Amino acid sequence: MSRVYAASSLARTSPAAYRFNVRAQTAGFRNFSSTAQAKSSEDNDSESTDKANEHTIHDTMTPREVVSQLDKFIVGQQEAKKAVAIAFRNRWRRHHLSDEMRNEVIPKNILMIGPTGCGKTEIARRIAHLSNAPFIKVEATKFTEVGFHGKDVDQIIRDLVDVSIELTKQRLKNKIKDTIKQSVEDQLVAAVAGPSADETQLRTFRQMIREGLMEDTEIMVELPYTPPKAEANFDLSSSTDLIKAMTMATREKVRPGPKRMKVSAARKYLANGIVEAKMEEHNVVKEAIASVEQDGIVFLDEIDKLISSDPHRSADASAEGVQRDLLPLIEGTTISTKHGNVDTNFILFIASGAFSASKPSDLMAELQGRLPIRVALKGLSEDDLYRILTEPVCNLIKQQVELMQSEQVNLTFTPDAIREIARVAHEANQTVENIGARRLHTVIERVVEDVSFEAPDRKGETIEIDGEYVKRKVQSLLKTTDLRKYIL
Repeated sequence: MSRVYAASSLARTSPAAYRFNVRAQTAGFRNFSSTAQAKSSEDNDSESTDKANEHTIHDTMTPREVVSQLDKFIVGQQEAKKAVAIAFRNRWRRHHLSDEMRNEVIPKNILMIGPTGCGKTEIARRIAHLSNAPFIKVEATKFTEVGFHGKDVDQIIRDLVDVSIELTKQRLKNKIKDTIKQSVEDQLVAAVAGPSADETQLRTFRQMIREGLMEDTEIMVELPYTPPKAEANFDLSSSTDLIKAMTMATREKVRPGPKRMKVSAARKYLANGIVEAKMEEHNVVKEAIASVEQDGIVFLDEIDKLISSDPHRSADASAEGVQRDLLPLIEGTTISTKHGNVDTNFILFIASGAFSASKPSDLMAELQGRLPIRVALKGLSEDDLYRILTEPVCNLIKQQVELMQSEQVNLTFTPDAIREIARVAHEANQTVENIGARRLHTVIERVVEDVSFEAPDRKGETIEIDGEYVKRKVQSLLKTTDLRKYIL
């Protein structure tokens, strides 16, 4: 049964008292820990003038350490790893130059060339996990030339700014998480105890809240008011934008009232109110845009698909026209977003493509010049596929073992089974279509198909997969592969 507490004689305190306490605590948060806020303000001033001590992994990681981290998940391709690691470290080095020299040092953009499934996209995915900088991965084929229906390339920067804003907010939340926790606890104690509680009662209630004994207690919470986000680029001649502006003006006048809820649910609402109050003190958007301009990274995948297969075809809205639109973006220009203008001069661009039906030289010469560092990734051999199955921290074999463990089935692979899986995957790549490491998923799923289906009925059993078992399971796959060679 839910309980409603208020002060020492709990039933005597009215809901208005709850509202008074929580509202007073929320409104008074701007005065909470004024000394700490003053120090935070000083820190913000120094951060806004010098970003050299924050944002990205290259503050603490050397190129060798970045490569070492990538080695945990990606087999081989050392040349590509080194190029990316050096580019990251150069961002850190640039921050430590004088202002005059810093503005002259532009990032050396990278073009990664290699067959599908060799690790290009995986490098981008792992770099995104390692980096604490604004990072976005986009497919080049999703954009169209300006003037055609679809997204233009400026949307890349707009999306990157949105990513940076969320990253900046999360960084701020982590910085003040102890303050948030303490302030939420103070508000909950005040709401539960009521205004007439003495110090002994407050300590008692605080201890009960910390021990989780008050989670079902109902209190009245003044919901934090979040004003609607302003749009910088309203065109009032547009009926759509006019409706948006009118809606925002109406929402500005409507504020949520108090709401009765349990302590367990109130924590989230109160924490959000504190975060919003803190956000008002920090210019989050300005800091996010500065982070994009100085540390932003764009990974542009499938850039080879922007090369038209028919040189006489000029009406392809997703080909050469997009290349032309990318030129100023990569070279350096100012992009208008709803949060403000963004300078792209110092954003690092990493492009990649298989170039199976074309060559890098088929790109526009101007675009080639804006991607000066070229890295060739090698196709995967049988040994490489074997290493992919065994060396990465979360390799595919380990994934299957852990999945079966969730069903209380002990699944094991013998060394000859793993070697046979690598051999079959390599043979299929050679005889049908080379899809690189992705072929391993096809083979492994075929091998464990029956085990996975029967696992719920085989709890407690130990199942061993050896080389002969793999051969039996993939026999039909290899037959299909052989027949595919004769299809016209």
